[in-house]
Amino acid sequence: MSPLSPSADPALAAPAGARLATRLATRLAFLAAGFAMACWAPLVPLAKARVGTDDGQLGLILLCLGIGSILAMPLTGFLSARWGSKPMILAGGVALALLLPLLSVAGQVPTLAAALLGFGAALGTIDVAMNVHAVEVERGAGQPLMSGFHAMFSVGGFLGSGGMTLLLSTGTAPLVATLLSAGLVLAAVLLALPGLLPARGEPTPLVAPHGIVLLLAALAAICFLVEGAILDWSALLVIGAGLADTAQGGFGYMVFSIAMTVGRLTGDRIVAHFGNRRILACGGAGAILGLALLLMAPTAMVATAGFLLIGLGASNIVPVLFRLAGSQTVMPVGLAVAALTTTGYAGILAGPAGIGFIAHAVGLPTAFWLLALLMAFVPLLAGRIARAGHA
Repeated sequence: MSPLSPSADPALAAPAGARLATRLATRLAFLAAGFAMACWAPLVPLAKARVGTDDGQLGLILLCLGIGSILAMPLTGFLSARWGSKPMILAGGVALALLLPLLSVAGQVPTLAAALLGFGAALGTIDVAMNVHAVEVERGAGQPLMSGFHAMFSVGGFLGSGGMTLLLSTGTAPLVATLLSAGLVLAAVLLALPGLLPARGEPTPLVAPHGIVLLLAALAAICFLVEGAILDWSALLVIGAGLADTAQGGFGYMVFSIAMTVGRLTGDRIVAHFGNRRILACGGAGAILGLALLLMAPTAMVATAGFLLIGLGASNIVPVLFRLAGSQTVMPVGLAVAALTTTGYAGILAGPAGIGFIAHAVGLPTAFWLLALLMAFVPLLAGRIARAGHA
């Protein structure tokens, strides 16, 4: 059976209307997760002032969110493999809705740290479960859908950060703003619930990632590392190069984010036409070219073109890696997806700090050249992992 051929599972051999409902439900899960995660960003300065910490202490507190995610992800993969992804999506979504308001009122460091630990665990749970579900839906459809699902996460991020910022800027109390946002998250999850595939996991042992899954996870970590570096360091890069002033430093990340979202919204049709291997090869090469343009840019316009290429090139690599994790046969899909998600989060969390250490030693441009070198593994290994992912 082809990795994208329709599954023989009765749960997926459903009427067209039911299949559309299942796709909509999956998109709602991705939208809710992206929305909830992004709602936290505008609350960070308020939380810092409320608990009275300095930047160093705040960094340690924020680390709790990542720790919660990384702890929950492997367990969610195991439970999704045994029970199915539907109950895990419900559990993660409800937990996000319950914990988001707590983030707006936690007035002590231990309370805020505990709330972030739980919020991170909820994010990790829904993140793994919705990707496992997306793999099942895509295989049942027999056509690429993963890029579109991931695009909804990005759309949710825009709506969450924008909506929370708008509410707070108009004088809405943080608790009221988070309660409204939590209501939207809960509504999206409950609307999605009837369309999610029935829980139908199989008992499976908890095993460490191995074989092709290790390689897929390593490439996912590289891609997330590049995304995290663009988020945290690109403004300093262009400001340091004299291509933008402080007020305009974040423009590049905005271009990158828009390009990535557009790339994913159109990605399913592109993947269907060109195939996984070409998307990995061309996408990786495009991201490398974008990094090179950014680093050698003589003007702000050229640097903007670099951000655009990085976003377009990287946009569909991670969805393809998840697709291949869903079609490999060396380990259960839930555990494989959890491995990719966990290493991806590790790349986003630990990567920017690593970039900082390297930049301190040899300079920020050199650190970004190292990112381009790491990204070269994606096109170099595209053929191998595309073949192995189908095995």
